[in-house]
Amino acid sequence: MSDPTRPISTDPALTPPGTEMTEGERRAIEMVEAAETGGRKLGGWQRPLVTVVAVAWCLYQMYAAQVGNIDTLTLRATHLGFAFFLAYLVFPFRKTPGRPQTRVPWYDWVLGIGATGTAAYLITQYPKIAGEQGAVLNATDVWVGSGMVILLLLAAWRTIGIAMPIVAGVFMLYALTGPRGLIRGDLGPQLQLHAGQTWPQVVGQLFANTEGIFGTAIGVSAQIVFLFVLFGAIFDKLGAGEWFMNIAQGLLGGFRGGPAKASVFSSALNGIISGSAVSNVVTGGNITIGTMKRVGYTAEKAGAIEVASSSNGQLMPPVMGAAAFIMAQNLNIEYRTLILAAAIPAFLCYGALLVATHIEALKLNLRGLPKNELPRVRQTLISGWYYLLPLGYLIGTLTINPEANPERVALNTIFGMIGMMFVQEAFFAARDGRGTGRGLLDGGRKLIEAFEGGARSMIGIAIATAAAGIIVGIVTITGLGFGLADIVQLASDGVRSLLGFAGPEVAGFAAILIVLVMAQLIALILGMGLPTTANYILMSALIVPIIAKVAGLDTGNPAEMLPVHMFVFYFGIMADSTPPVALAAFAAAAISGGNPVATGVQAFKYELRTALLAYMMFFNPALLLIAGGRLSGLSFADAVPMIVFAFIGLVAFTAATMRFLHRRTNPVQILLLLIASFILIIPTQLLWNLAALALIAAVYFWQKAAARSEPPAQPPVTPVLS
Repeated sequence: MSDPTRPISTDPALTPPGTEMTEGERRAIEMVEAAETGGRKLGGWQRPLVTVVAVAWCLYQMYAAQVGNIDTLTLRATHLGFAFFLAYLVFPFRKTPGRPQTRVPWYDWVLGIGATGTAAYLITQYPKIAGEQGAVLNATDVWVGSGMVILLLLAAWRTIGIAMPIVAGVFMLYALTGPRGLIRGDLGPQLQLHAGQTWPQVVGQLFANTEGIFGTAIGVSAQIVFLFVLFGAIFDKLGAGEWFMNIAQGLLGGFRGGPAKASVFSSALNGIISGSAVSNVVTGGNITIGTMKRVGYTAEKAGAIEVASSSNGQLMPPVMGAAAFIMAQNLNIEYRTLILAAAIPAFLCYGALLVATHIEALKLNLRGLPKNELPRVRQTLISGWYYLLPLGYLIGTLTINPEANPERVALNTIFGMIGMMFVQEAFFAARDGRGTGRGLLDGGRKLIEAFEGGARSMIGIAIATAAAGIIVGIVTITGLGFGLADIVQLASDGVRSLLGFAGPEVAGFAAILIVLVMAQLIALILGMGLPTTANYILMSALIVPIIAKVAGLDTGNPAEMLPVHMFVFYFGIMADSTPPVALAAFAAAAISGGNPVATGVQAFKYELRTALLAYMMFFNPALLLIAGGRLSGLSFADAVPMIVFAFIGLVAFTAATMRFLHRRTNPVQILLLLIASFILIIPTQLLWNLAALALIAAVYFWQKAAARSEPPAQPPVTPVLS
């Protein structure tokens, strides 16, 4: 599942001339809207009510960022209160594809008002709970807190699926049972497990402090993530998403397999402002998937390329989805430092995907689109150059100014884009003869739509971060993380002893590798039912400390811990394209007309380079600009040779996994390419890197020589003109 950070663009004004929405595209949009922004299509007085509440939520978050002195728990509880109310209004418990509900049933009004009431109760009673009572809950507090926990799990079920409520329920059951003594000291060091908590103690941990539901995760959602989501919603409503798409099509659409390359490039550009894989599939795929099929890609491969490129949008700074903001908070580092560290892996990831699309075009012997069908780059740039102003301000300020406050920068950018919205619409209206007043009204309408879209996209994030707080709170109160780390440490010690004959370095590497593979599988499995944000929160609370302990890392040093956090983050993102539950693949298949499972399998094959990158970052932290035990200890200039070798290694790995370089590879050539790729992606001496390059060159010229002895190839496939 995905981590939604901007709404789906369905504005007819943003649809390129001559294109019409197909039935598959409509189904995809309905599917994604049902999953990310609520499936109800309300009518009557209920429709404007949702709009008013959504706009009020946006205005409150902007006000909170402007004044900057709202009490921490008040801000977080108000944030959750808005999310509660909207969740029960727009997310039905049962979703019927093709038949959206048009009204809110009475019981959802009761649940929504009741859930919002629990947040309001905490806001008004928290000073007494934390002060006069010394954080000891009375009977009323326990009842209200219990109601909040139950209603939160129900809201999570509606918005992000059943997986999170089940996992949270298991953790709460563990807190109540207290299985101390199940593991004895004869297995190794004495493992101290908790003795069990009472229900009032559990409710107090989850409801009445900032270590449970109202912990760091929802704090980041309320303080920072909302503003970046709103930024993406307004930026999209301005028309920047379609502008990015036209730029990508104009630049790359004419090359061999050009529509696929344009899909990758436009998704990378959209990833700068959006961390949503699934909405990127729909907004970009309604153009790119059709053009990819026209030049000869199969429906499954066209959909898979769009899925892989859209999923990786969460890797692109500066807006990397909610999980990245939470990661910066967990590591206690500036967000600026995080996005600078993430830049090189993100560009490597998209560069390797461009290579994959080119290899696919070579395998299928495809051409690009005719130049007369492509947007003219110069005219497109002139028509929307001003879109670069807010984007340039956001990226430039976050990356250059070390004292920049991300929420303040995002808020200033939003204010600038609001002004730009009215100026743009007034100009368009005056140019078209509709009058400036009509243009200002259109600007106001689009702004309200952007506010509503941004707020509805935030519902799932707010609910997911709050529900994940249940798990984090249970881990804290029970010490579960330490117990699991001790168990894994015992297994790791066993591996080291078993492989002791190979030397301590080999044994240690094997132990770490086993733990990483286990973490990878857990992240992928959890990702089948959890959005990226919830997946990362759970993995960072449980698995990251285990990896750190086995690898002997200093958990207080962000430079040592960042590669571990990025490792689990990357695999959480891969879950968006992991069958059988891969909403992005189902959305792409609805547009392409292909098989959704086959689309997901193909997308997972393309995503193998993302998996390799996760291991590269762990074993080669210099890719994150880490050097000398310090973040940003390596400059971009000094990293250039390493980047070049790493990219060539990814190219070799991509060619090996796709079984094609200049032509189809045989098993020996695949083995040589894999050996070369692993040499290049792990820090080695220059001589070894040169040897790896020689292996790749040997495979290439081997294939060139074999190609000369074969009959001439068939002419490239000519695109089917519409």
